[in-house]
Amino acid sequence: MQKKKYTVDDLMDILAKLRGEGGCPWDKVQTHDSIKNNMIEEAYEAVDALEKGDDAMFANELGDVLLQVAFHAQIARERGAFDFGDVVGEICRKMIDRHTHVFGSDKADDDTQALDTWEKNKKKEKGLYTQTELMRDVIPMLPSLIRAEKVQKKAANVGFDWAEVGGAVSKSYEEVGELEQAIANGDQANMEEEIGDLLFSVVNVARFCKVNAEEALRHATDKFIGRFEILEKNAQQSEKKLSEMTLDELEDLWQKAKLQKK
Repeated sequence: MQKKKYTVDDLMDILAKLRGEGGCPWDKVQTHDSIKNNMIEEAYEAVDALEKGDDAMFANELGDVLLQVAFHAQIARERGAFDFGDVVGEICRKMIDRHTHVFGSDKADDDTQALDTWEKNKKKEKGLYTQTELMRDVIPMLPSLIRAEKVQKKAANVGFDWAEVGGAVSKSYEEVGELEQAIANGDQANMEEEIGDLLFSVVNVARFCKVNAEEALRHATDKFIGRFEILEKNAQQSEKKLSEMTLDELEDLWQKAKLQKK
């Protein structure tokens, strides 16, 4: 029988039952490794619900994120490593230790100073003594555009940065030229390197423009899909198959799609 309100203890009891004798065959065989990608997927779905402005969906998706945390905690408890209480304890201690401008003697009059204090305390906590160590602390598992921006900000914090956006834009043009040369040479390894350099330089431009490169690319991809949908519908109305059309015909439909609103 369903309850009107549930607690975290209820969630942990449910997971224990699912993984216990007479529980769910699927849940019982899961490991940290087998469900690790679920956490990433659920986090993205929660952000998607947030951006859609649907609070009911957002609450539901946050529940899925919490489930992943609880699931890992349950698996860890079974192997005697830690439990959900330890997870809560770790984050509470971290929040107190890094907010010394609230729980300690440090001062922060605005969000910039608060972030500086957080970074200072994080550096001390993790024993990160050089800027390179701070850069390496940005986890490789992050989406590459996000990771690039974070690393660039670490460099900028010690003055290693362009004086203004024009320098970053010029660097992007330079990288385009080097990519063109790699393509002309047919050098596959160098093409990959130069494409990476070009993407990195474009992230720098986005950072100067205060644009989130990851979101900008996502929006551009969504825009492309929307325009391609119009292109495809126009082709269908003309009783044409995309695969049988010439590039010039497809380009003509694309230009028309750009003028139409989805």
